[in-house]
Amino acid sequence: MLFPKKETSEVERPYSKRNPSKHQSDFGTDFGSGLQKGIPIALGYIPVAFTFGLMAVSGGISPWIAILISLTNLTSAGQFAGARLIITEASLFEITLTTFVINIRYLLMSLSLSQKIIPETAFIKRGIMSFGITDETFTVASLEKHDISFGYMLGLISFPYGGWALGTTLGALICSVLPKALQNSMGIALYAMFIALIVPSAKKSRAALTITLIAVALSSLFNWAPYLKQISAGWSIIIATITACIIGALFFPREEV
Repeated sequence: MLFPKKETSEVERPYSKRNPSKHQSDFGTDFGSGLQKGIPIALGYIPVAFTFGLMAVSGGISPWIAILISLTNLTSAGQFAGARLIITEASLFEITLTTFVINIRYLLMSLSLSQKIIPETAFIKRGIMSFGITDETFTVASLEKHDISFGYMLGLISFPYGGWALGTTLGALICSVLPKALQNSMGIALYAMFIALIVPSAKKSRAALTITLIAVALSSLFNWAPYLKQISAGWSIIIATITACIIGALFFPREEV
């Protein structure tokens, strides 16, 4: 043979698209890519976290405790529910069970996303990545065509985490210097925020609208019905959430949503 076959070097050897861990991952490049994709998420988190800070402080929680909650949690709805139960002096069991039911979706998200993580990722790195999983970061990460590196995920969650903490800090500190009457009136911001989150989805999906109305109806019953209103806020949230989800799963299968 005139031209002997050239052996493929380690650098030239192609890697599998399903297993990009075979190639040399550039932490800086991956981190920068994730950081860029996390900016819109962070901008969306700031006003929501601002509302959380207002709600927590207006309900009697110390501004520094509210900020600490956001620094150690990134759970949005779970934080709102947990803070509300703390304000109403619910039992630890109610707070634990309520936040577990609300946040259980993160377990499913983590299991799903674990299939896309580079296999060689260390356990401690996986733990850090799981801390930053939210509805938004999960959606962005799951749409990636290749496996996810630690650098990419760290970049993706950095700005959202900072935005959530910043929003809470601003809301908590601003509310703490407002007059008491104005602090109490800030509670309406929580309801306005949830309406703003729910209406767009309800307008696009009949299933989302129906499930929302069922949850609202159940919550209203627990608030005004003579016997049901004796049930604590924590159990009311748990029952309304589970019931609405079950009805939605039965009458609106995935293919119909």
